[in-house]
Amino acid sequence: MITIKEATSKKDLKTFVKFPFQLYKGSSSWVPPIIAEEVRTLDKNVNPVFKDAEARYFLAYKDNKIVGRIAAIINWLEVNGQNEMKMRFGWFDVIDDIEVTKLLLEKVHEIGKAKGLNYVEGPVGFSNLDKVGILTEGFDELGSMITWHNHPYYADHFRALGYDVGKTYSENKMEFKNIHQEFFTRVQTMVKKRYQLRALNFTDNNEIMKYADEMFEVFSESHSVLSSFVEINKEQREYFKKKFIGFLNPEYVKFVLDKDDKLVGFGIVTPSYAKALQKMNGKLFPFGFMHLLKAKKKAKTVTFYLIGVLPEYQNKGVTAIIFEEFWQTFNAKGIQLCVRGPELDDNEAIQKLWKNFKPVTHKRRCTFKKAII
Repeated sequence: MITIKEATSKKDLKTFVKFPFQLYKGSSSWVPPIIAEEVRTLDKNVNPVFKDAEARYFLAYKDNKIVGRIAAIINWLEVNGQNEMKMRFGWFDVIDDIEVTKLLLEKVHEIGKAKGLNYVEGPVGFSNLDKVGILTEGFDELGSMITWHNHPYYADHFRALGYDVGKTYSENKMEFKNIHQEFFTRVQTMVKKRYQLRALNFTDNNEIMKYADEMFEVFSESHSVLSSFVEINKEQREYFKKKFIGFLNPEYVKFVLDKDDKLVGFGIVTPSYAKALQKMNGKLFPFGFMHLLKAKKKAKTVTFYLIGVLPEYQNKGVTAIIFEEFWQTFNAKGIQLCVRGPELDDNEAIQKLWKNFKPVTHKRRCTFKKAII
């Protein structure tokens, strides 16, 4: 018999976070989260996203063993501000038993119906800075700290339960030796002169903090046209600054300023922490942080995390300045592989950016959606 229980206490929340550790035990592709950080992300008393969102967490039990989990999420900025009557779900993991999947999703539909929402879509997080999508190709590829992993049967469950594909995403990898730097050098020189722009590099994370608010403004303006975009409130911005900037290698953050020192574009790349996180197995102490520090300084694989350019500067070659700076840094650091996080397949602008990188698609993922009846 399968029973669904809501996770309400801190102990329950930790149990919710730790379920994938048993489900993916021994996997060479799955990248574990840091347990304490994941708990904080889901804690309504810690994460400021809950100023504009709500979430309930459910665990599935069979024969007294946990066999699945799901987070039922409503982002009220999306519902009220964009009139997008969507019930979200995320943090979805399950054994290969479609009945477990069915019962977990029914909980999400029940909540959505009670709230007057029209459809369910997921897996997604609270905002655009969270993980997204069911993996549909590339199950044997190493994951990352910014993506969810799953077994191949997940998509089969959704299709069998009558869900349709929502949004589709691609992930690409690019060997550094194949990147055509000559194009960036030529274009960026012209663009800097024409629009009176300059690149800004960093050696210290505290220097980045001074521009963090401007960076979020550029991010919002440049991504607001995307079908998946949801505004990020001010409290969330402060939260993300404290949570993520410490993980950045400042040399992998590139800003572009205009003649008045206004930020017009940025690119953020992170060292790949995937193998370090696998060694840590969810624990920061006593030795986990040492694996992170080593990866931060010595990783030869990097992940393109965020890139944004103000609308009035798009299609004017600003990204050539950003990529030229990255190329110089990567060349000096001996970087061998560049990996891109999930990018919407209907985001044609971002796809065009990578034509000189010779990208190879190694993963695909999607969301699934279904009407609430």
